[in-house]
Formats: sequence, structure tokens, C-alpha cells
Amino acid sequence: MAIERTFSIIKPDATKRNLTGAINDRFEKAGLRIVAQKRIQMTEAQAKKFYEVHAARPFYGELVSFMISGPVVVQVLEGEGAVLKNREIMGATNPADAADGTIRKDFAESIEANSVHGSDSLENAAIEIAYFFAGSEIVG
Repeated sequence: MAIERTFSIIKPDATKRNLTGAINDRFEKAGLRIVAQKRIQMTEAQAKKFYEVHAARPFYGELVSFMISGPVVVQVLEGEGAVLKNREIMGATNPADAADGTIRKDFAESIEANSVHGSDSLENAAIEIAYFFAGSEIVG
């Protein structure tokens, strides 16, 4: 597999419970390197734009509200097959369906407050990374 970069967000439910280190430990133990990272308070405008692909869905407003409810950690992960590896480490979106040992199974509070977001493709990873990071902020 090729070395890839993917985008990750540690969501407000996880930062509120001080799980950033525990979650990052999972990424690193699986062979992903954190090559960019910052803790931010997402604005409503940022969240609306970031999640605009879901704008027509009934959960959009709640998702935006949740994502601005507290600080998040945005980051770039790098490693072999990073997109798929990250998705495996995160587990299914619905924590009830997530495999044992995944971030969402172990830390999520609900389908919405599921602790992490990760890119679903290389193309989306590039878009999401560029949304939050300048190239000079990514140090490999």
C-alpha cells in the first residue's frame, strides 16, 4: 500500500472527556503518524461549510450545533493506506455497530457524539485537509 494522508477530527464529546491522548494513542499504535494537529473552536460558518454535503439531511442542523458545542482537534494522519486504516480504527459510524476495540465502540456516547470523524476517500481527505490546514502546517 502507498503512504497516504487522511483527515481526522476528535469531536467535542471526546475533547470534553479529555480523550485526545487516548484516541491519538490508537492512531499511533496502528502505524499512523500525526503530521499536523491543532485544537480549535469551530465556528458555525466553518461547520456549515465543512458538512454542507449533508445540508439536505434532517440531522444537518443538529450536526452543526454539536460540532460547534466545544473544542475539536483537527489533524492530518499519515501512513500506509491511511484512509482505510483510520476508518478501521474508528469503527462504524453507529457505535452500536462498531467492532470491539474501535474508537467509536470504546468512547462514543451516541451515533452523533461518536468521538471522531475521518475522511472516507483520498479525494475527500485532500479537500478536508486543505479546509483546515495550510501546506506549511503539515510536517511529515
